Amino acid sequence: MLLAALHQSCSTRGPSEAKRRQVVSRAAPPTVNTSATHWSGGSPLILSNGQITELREHAAELPDELLVCLVGDMITEEALPTYMAMVNTIDGIRDETGRSEDPYAQWTRQWIAEENRHGNALSQYLYLTGRVDMKQVERTVQHLITSGMDPRSENHPYLLFIFTSFQERATKVSHGGTARIAKRCGDEQLAKMCGLIAADEGRHEAAYTRTMDAIFQTDPSGAVLAFADMLQKQIVMPAHLMDDGRHSTLNDGRNLFKDFSAVAEGAGVYTAQDYCSIAEHLIGRWRIADLQGLTPKAAEAQEYVMALPPRIRKLAERKAVRKAKAQKTAVQFSWLYDRQLAI
Repeated sequence: MLLAALHQSCSTRGPSEAKRRQVVSRAAPPTVNTSATHWSGGSPLILSNGQITELREHAAELPDELLVCLVGDMITEEALPTYMAMVNTIDGIRDETGRSEDPYAQWTRQWIAEENRHGNALSQYLYLTGRVDMKQVERTVQHLITSGMDPRSENHPYLLFIFTSFQERATKVSHGGTARIAKRCGDEQLAKMCGLIAADEGRHEAAYTRTMDAIFQTDPSGAVLAFADMLQKQIVMPAHLMDDGRHSTLNDGRNLFKDFSAVAEGAGVYTAQDYCSIAEHLIGRWRIADLQGLTPKAAEAQEYVMALPPRIRKLAERKAVRKAKAQKTAVQFSWLYDRQLAI
């Protein structure tokens, strides 16, 4: 019942469409640092031969679990055409010409340009390690871009900004997790690179959450309905359709994204508890508990949102207990030249 009500209320076909467009147009668009000096000339991996030798020596000691996490993060970053196409489906913020001077259009191009640096840096690093089958990695990127993605934002700007606020924080957590593991393994260069990427994602997150700040101030009922709608549908991870063309065959029909996610969870890079923490952070950031003057449906959505994180935590804890008791399975990853990991 709640999902149907929220879906109907968040539809762009409703009578408040004109109001939502006006609210979005007034929300101050973010800015991003796109200067060449931000990445020391455009890439942190412009290395001399001696530095490449050092990179490979450090990379030789990295656990395969970290390599899987790095590959999954890199593939996610590389699906840029999908993200550009996704944003340009959204009413009120799409780039109508390809080089529109509209503030949202400018932001989107700047955002994509910076994300492109992330994918390039990670791809260069993984290639230079010599431990990753880049042919299979590139095949996965190709499949992912071809498959596209549906964040279930339904051409609605509020839903899109909720999604990106959540997802940018999730990628910040993930890259921060790989940075910590790299540092623990003694690979300072990799740790620095992942830390730079995490910092970028943090700025992207701040930009989108500030946009939603303005929307919550101007249209609190519409904003909380959108938040509840996205949380009830669950936030879809951008790379959930990844496929390398071999994983299922190698592993009796197993799903590549689920296995990558299981490795990330086991390594502590990104977990179900992180998902819950992000939801709690955004609830606090947008002061959901303090919203007043809401419509009846919006008040119902507010109640739903406030009650959700404890439920998610309980489910995550139960899942963790079951997983700890379960026998691990040997899973091959084509990214690692078919080496096995215990999941």
